[in-house]
Amino acid sequence: MTSPIGDLPTLLASMEPTLNAGSYAFCSVDPGSTISLADVVATVREPEGLSIVLTEARAEELQLAVLFRCAWITLTVHSDLQAVGLTAAFATALGAAGISCNVVAGACHDHIFVPLDRAGDAMQALRQLQHDARL
Repeated sequence: MTSPIGDLPTLLASMEPTLNAGSYAFCSVDPGSTISLADVVATVREPEGLSIVLTEARAEELQLAVLFRCAWITLTVHSDLQAVGLTAAFATALGAAGISCNVVAGACHDHIFVPLDRAGDAMQALRQLQHDARL
C-alpha cells in the first residue's frame, strides 16, 4: 500500500480519475435488511434506512427502487482522509460543468458517483482539473 497524500496540489496533479465499468444505483433499504455486503459498493446508515450503492443490474434483481442511476468514478490517488480541499476542488469543477456528484471516501481513494449520462463529461472535467494542476 502506498502512503496517503495530503498535499492538495499533489493530490490534484496525481488524482488519475478512472471510470468503473457499468451502471450503478443508489437505493435505500430497511436497517434490518439482509443485503449481502458482497452486493454493495458503498453503504451509509441513516435514521431513515440503509443507503446502498450497488450495480444497477443487482438492484433490479433484488427489486429495489433506484433513487439515482449513476456512473462510478474512482480517483486512484491514495488520498489522506484528513486532506483539505480535494472534495471541494473536484465538486467545484463538476459543478461548473453542471454535473451533480455524490462522494464516498474510502480508506485509500475517493469515489464519485455522477449521472450516468454525464460520465464522459465528468471524466473530461476531472482530467482538465488534473491537467491544470500539473501546470
